[in-house]
Amino acid sequence: MHIAPFDNHNKPIVDIDDSTVPLNYFNIVKLKKGQAFEYEVPGYETCIVPATGSIDIDVEGFKAGDIGGRGEDVWDGEPEGVYVPTAAKAEIVCTSDEAEVFVAGARYDKVLDAFAVRSDELDMVQYGSDDTKTHRKIKHILGTKYHDKVGRLLVSELFTVGEGGWSGFPSHKHDTDRLPQETRHDETYNFRFKPNHGSGVQMLQREDGKAGDAYHIVDGSTICLDSGYHPCAVLPGYQMYYFTILGGLSQRSLVQFFQPSHAYQVETIPGIKDMIAKFK
Repeated sequence: MHIAPFDNHNKPIVDIDDSTVPLNYFNIVKLKKGQAFEYEVPGYETCIVPATGSIDIDVEGFKAGDIGGRGEDVWDGEPEGVYVPTAAKAEIVCTSDEAEVFVAGARYDKVLDAFAVRSDELDMVQYGSDDTKTHRKIKHILGTKYHDKVGRLLVSELFTVGEGGWSGFPSHKHDTDRLPQETRHDETYNFRFKPNHGSGVQMLQREDGKAGDAYHIVDGSTICLDSGYHPCAVLPGYQMYYFTILGGLSQRSLVQFFQPSHAYQVETIPGIKDMIAKFK
């Protein structure tokens, strides 16, 4: 499902118990200096990640100051974030002139401890190549290194390297719990382009060998993926970014099932096996 950019007035874009991705939660909060925003999400653990700007965060007494710091856009520096336990009350205060803040969530019942992830604690991986048109960089904010501190939520930022090309290829899905071949993980994306008048396409193919759907994605598009194989591409001459939320049904580790007709290409893309391992 494609959600076109709109002014959400700091209200969830993907709310709890969403009909398409019930395991996900997503909000974009926009603040000016000194403004505050409070939230709590029963039944969902969340992660606060400034897209731009700097914020102070208070999670029921756990305080993290000066989170963020990126300037004009998501290419201007490294991400930071704060993990917010299930149903905990979080307060965000904008300390820069303005801030745009992502709030990512996954359904989870147990209450864990809040913690901050600073830019020097990110787990990064770069894979693909210009020749295979799959060159990209992933910045894991809540990645595998936090398995003992997070319930079901995975949060990452994905960047195409260079201008143009594909991401999420070879085509894969993760819509059914059938270990060890695959896990059920709902997934939500928010896209940005540089320059911001760029655009791309999100494919969604329900069955191998049969025609599927495609969505025209623009700067600010949100995509909710409930089932099917889902590569995406950016136009030549433009860079693409997408904020990625994964929520697991039965476990946090993601096991992708590669589309049978394209699975052999796992062997042709440099570094892709390392990328796959970073989600497990």
